Amino acid sequence: MKSFEFQLPTRIVFGFGASEGVGQEAAALAAKHALVVTDPGVIAAGIVDLIAARLQAEGVDHVVFSDVSSNPRDVEVEAGVAVARENGCDVLVAVGGGSAIDCAKAIGTLLTNGGRVQDFEGLGKLVQPITPLIAIPTTHGTGSEVTFWYVITDSAKKRKVDAGSPLMAARVALVDPELTVSLPPSLTAATGLDALTHAIEAYTGMPNEPLTDSLALTAVGLIGRSLRKAYANGQNRQARYDVTLASLLAGVAFANSDVGAVHCISETLGGFYDIPHGVANAVYLPIVAQYNLLAEPERSARLADALADGIGGPTPGGDGERLVAMLERLNSDLSIPSASAIGVKDADIPRLAELCTTNVSIESNARPINAEGFCRLLEIGQRS
Repeated sequence: MKSFEFQLPTRIVFGFGASEGVGQEAAALAAKHALVVTDPGVIAAGIVDLIAARLQAEGVDHVVFSDVSSNPRDVEVEAGVAVARENGCDVLVAVGGGSAIDCAKAIGTLLTNGGRVQDFEGLGKLVQPITPLIAIPTTHGTGSEVTFWYVITDSAKKRKVDAGSPLMAARVALVDPELTVSLPPSLTAATGLDALTHAIEAYTGMPNEPLTDSLALTAVGLIGRSLRKAYANGQNRQARYDVTLASLLAGVAFANSDVGAVHCISETLGGFYDIPHGVANAVYLPIVAQYNLLAEPERSARLADALADGIGGPTPGGDGERLVAMLERLNSDLSIPSASAIGVKDADIPRLAELCTTNVSIESNARPINAEGFCRLLEIGQRS
């Protein structure tokens, strides 16, 4: 029988129109000047203008920091810190996917704790809470609005730095499915499969516990029912609602459980090649699911049951091999590229495998894995 802890430091406001309350939330924090952390794509979609107007309506001035890459870098965090200090910012408003939200967490960490991104690698290194953060996700995948981790690329070493502490959690997450309606199909697919990866790894990972199991299975079912619908028709509001809710639930689940070998690989590839995180997760999710099947056959079968509703897979019952087949079909339906197509090179595999073993989540994988095991998984990806 397992003992466990569960934390949710972030207040959640969910539903169509939830983001409209950003001005009131900032004012409730007694904020005077907000740093809006975002990226050029979110600005182009007109979302930042709406957020800015709502801040201004409550008397909160703002400055926009949008120099955020798809895999945010330490130098970008340092630039954001400089902008925040120069403008006397007393609240952070992250608007975007996991990149913007993670970057905002890192900016807030350095504003109140000093130092560099790398100083906080691992768990529990923060001494002071970060600058108050309001997180507004605009994609399906991140979950970062309710997690207490940031993942930032060390530019010099081309590796990801994972830092975690409840002290970096957002004060409030305004989760508004309306903001995902304009996502193009490719981003809908990549971010939705990112959320699915979070849910599956939270459920099969070693730190899983009853509350995270419930959240993860519910998220898997919502994605199975609605991700392909959202991909096929972005204006399907029920599908957008379902996948946004799934992303949120998966985020809470893996924040209190963990991720595993899929993220060890995807974060390594993101740091080494700058490959988008959701795409890398999607590519290797079926491969790792097959690897973990020996360790978690019953849990794999339950995940397959949850996913089967929307994938059109076999009826419930049977072994966990169905999960691998359904994940492969989902990748095909959503036009996820192969590993070689996203730029992974055979010659780099030994080095990549070694880097995978340095990831903070390696011990959480359902089945123990070492550099040799990561080599095999990467090689399978090259052939698939």
